[in-house]
Amino acid sequence: MEVATRYARQVAVIGVHSPKFSAERDPANLAAALERHDVAYPVVADPDLTLWNQYAIRAWPTLVAVDARGRVVARHEGEIALPDLLESLRPLRGPDGFVAGDAPEDASGDEPALANTLRYPAGILADAARDLLVIADTGHHRLVVASLDGQIRFTLGDGVPGLVDGTGDRVRFRWPRGMAMLPDGRLAVADTGNHALRLIDLGAHTTETVAGTGEQARHRMSGPGAARETPMASPWAVAWFAGELWVAAAGTHQLLALDLEKGTLRPAAGSGAEGLHDGPLAEAAFAQPSGLAVAGGRLYVAEAESSAIRQVDPATGRVRRLVGRGLFDWGDRDGVGDTVRLQHPLGLAADPDDARPILSIADTYNGRIKRLESETRTVARVFGGGDREQGEMGDEDGVGTAARLRSPAALAVAGDRVFVTDTDNGVVRVGDLATGRMNVLRLEP
Repeated sequence: MEVATRYARQVAVIGVHSPKFSAERDPANLAAALERHDVAYPVVADPDLTLWNQYAIRAWPTLVAVDARGRVVARHEGEIALPDLLESLRPLRGPDGFVAGDAPEDASGDEPALANTLRYPAGILADAARDLLVIADTGHHRLVVASLDGQIRFTLGDGVPGLVDGTGDRVRFRWPRGMAMLPDGRLAVADTGNHALRLIDLGAHTTETVAGTGEQARHRMSGPGAARETPMASPWAVAWFAGELWVAAAGTHQLLALDLEKGTLRPAAGSGAEGLHDGPLAEAAFAQPSGLAVAGGRLYVAEAESSAIRQVDPATGRVRRLVGRGLFDWGDRDGVGDTVRLQHPLGLAADPDDARPILSIADTYNGRIKRLESETRTVARVFGGGDREQGEMGDEDGVGTAARLRSPAALAVAGDRVFVTDTDNGVVRVGDLATGRMNVLRLEP
């Protein structure tokens, strides 16, 4: 995005959307994704992978540099930091290199958001004991703090993307997502777009940065370091586990752990290779870990790119697969163990009862909420998607699977209620596990 805006006089950026998952072939889902990420440059839909094959693409994402004569002069597979990207475009540069123009102001926060209006909410926390609901209003770069019945108490963040600590609405976030409550009552937030972790005192309405530099990590994390001096890549979710704040670092396919007392950040699990490989913590491979939940003394991980649910057991020091078969095995199938298929799950939440760990899954690209009994590896759909074999997206309240959601990205459980960010519909929905009814939560200022 920055290349498209800052170097527009010399570089034309054109996106090509070659879908991996079946849900990504839907034009409505593609349009929502482009708006959600504020993509301003043109994007070509390539549903049949025609351009993918013509350019011999092998991985998502891949950057291809084409000169004025139509010749491919450079390519890069995987995520890349801006300095490395500019270096890879060296063959296209003139004698003076790339000359940056005046960067336009980020307009995503120009129009102030109404207190009860959400834009692509992608994180949520529910605490029954505190009668507390916190919504990551991701597209508005802010947090909405409310009661469980939707009465808004206050907001944090002024709606303009940035990395600013402080008080109340004078602080700034950039695409905040996952959250976790710490034992001392502070709220931890994965500030995904800033590649940082923030801590919030909900009583004083103060926000501070405790990990990350604000810059995207260019390599996987290989050893411990000072948290405020160590870059991360797209922290997506957080969870308090085994006395530390664990982080799903989606960009480097790792789990990190933050020691708040010492101010140190360390790699806790994952080699940094993308894959679905069980084993000892340091040797296991993850594929875009995106959701975290704690139950029964174990950590559970939702992985988007492998459509899998994993278990981290500190007693054995190993990672174990519960659901999912590989990077290209997905679908919409209930069942037990290896027969189960999900499609790009982003959210995970645990029931309060640790004695019988049951997890709720935001099966994002199937538009469903499912339940997983971790001991038996049994998965069953409970809300959304309709009665057909393949889930259908939409925007509708209803009972059980008669409800319709569009790309639900996060959820939280409080008692018999499941709070869901119905992300592309811009609302929060509440599913009652006792009655099976799901309705939109009306936020009231």
